[in-house]
Amino acid sequence: MGRSAIKSEGALRALVQKAAAAAEAAPDAAPARKRGTAGNSSNAARVAASAAGEIRIIGGQWRRTKLAVLTRPDLRPTPDRVRETLFNWLGQDLAGWRCLDAFAGTGALGLEAASRNATQVRMVESDVQLAAQIKQLAQKLGATQVEVSRGDALAALQAYPAHWDLIFLDPPFSGQLFVPALKAAHAAVTAQGFIYLEAPEAWSEEALAELGLVRHRYLKAGAVHAHLLKKAEAAEH
Repeated sequence: MGRSAIKSEGALRALVQKAAAAAEAAPDAAPARKRGTAGNSSNAARVAASAAGEIRIIGGQWRRTKLAVLTRPDLRPTPDRVRETLFNWLGQDLAGWRCLDAFAGTGALGLEAASRNATQVRMVESDVQLAAQIKQLAQKLGATQVEVSRGDALAALQAYPAHWDLIFLDPPFSGQLFVPALKAAHAAVTAQGFIYLEAPEAWSEEALAELGLVRHRYLKAGAVHAHLLKKAEAAEH
């Protein structure tokens, strides 16, 4: 694929219709994060009508590629400045890294990792329409190392202990998932791995220490507090 923008409203409308059909076919799947019934056709139409969002890949093989995405009232794609800083901290080439984007949303973080040659990128999203969208974007980019699934973030974190080199945590700011997600991520990340946490406020060293984590890097950008964390035992060496 080239680096031109993916902006077709018709393609987004088709995506929503496909996702709505998938929701009707799988009623026992994980509940969508958006209020209401994911398979409701009128809801799908409203989402299609408001699909005016866009994300941009910052670096790597798909740098400067713009991707049209659905919008949600509570959906906050990680800002360009924050993603650029994060991958400056991590290094520009993630070859050999296994990454988990547990609250994938628009897919901005996971696709950024894939663009920078991550070997494995698993992206988990509870909203059926957003999960379908991420899968479509990964296919358009040719990101064969990306695996997208609709499901529960905590279950995904608990599935592979000490497996991931990099875990992205960007849970809903209004929820109560920060502590459970950090506990699960501590068990899921490798000994020398990193956990990226996006939150509405800064986490103190004391609060992180209770979870066996330390702050490696930190950035505040507007309402976003970005933390790059490591296991406490790894930071001591």
